[in-house]
Amino acid sequence: MPKDALPALSREFIAHFGEMGSKWGINRTVGQIYALIFISERALNADEIAESLEFSRSNVSMGLKELQAWRLVRLRHHAGDRREYFEAPSDVWEIFRVLAEERRRREIEPTLSMLRMALLEEPQTDAERHAQQRMREMHDLIDRLMKWFDDVQRLAPETAMQLMGMGATVTKVLGLKDRLTGGSKPRTATKE
Repeated sequence: MPKDALPALSREFIAHFGEMGSKWGINRTVGQIYALIFISERALNADEIAESLEFSRSNVSMGLKELQAWRLVRLRHHAGDRREYFEAPSDVWEIFRVLAEERRRREIEPTLSMLRMALLEEPQTDAERHAQQRMREMHDLIDRLMKWFDDVQRLAPETAMQLMGMGATVTKVLGLKDRLTGGSKPRTATKE
């Protein structure tokens, strides 16, 4: 299906994902390939993707390899057809989970590892002690967030969605509390 055959809404979505790709650490082409696969009603082969997006077959192949490395597309085969077909997981919660795990593995784990190594060093100066203390604070926060993330990952998607909804409820309750008390901090009398 040539690019012109894509509905306008699909073209907008694909273009947006291409633009956002660079902000997410992938290139425009990979973002557009993923967007097309994500919204497709069926698994697509590389030739269909290349034709739809008007990309070279080699760019599509490289993009598909990157998406497979990120575990964002699944490879499918059709009986009697030697071509490989690609589809995105149908569950958006699973997509989020995979993306979060991959980002953790590629970005957060190396940072935690570096921080752990830095915390094992014996500081020699006050400046090094200060720097190490700041690194400890960063390590502890990231470590705590990762433990929380692991707990959330074990939740059923419905439960996780309820948990996310609780954030809005808590914010509303706190906002109401602020209006009732006249602010977020209690006022104290001052001498003049």
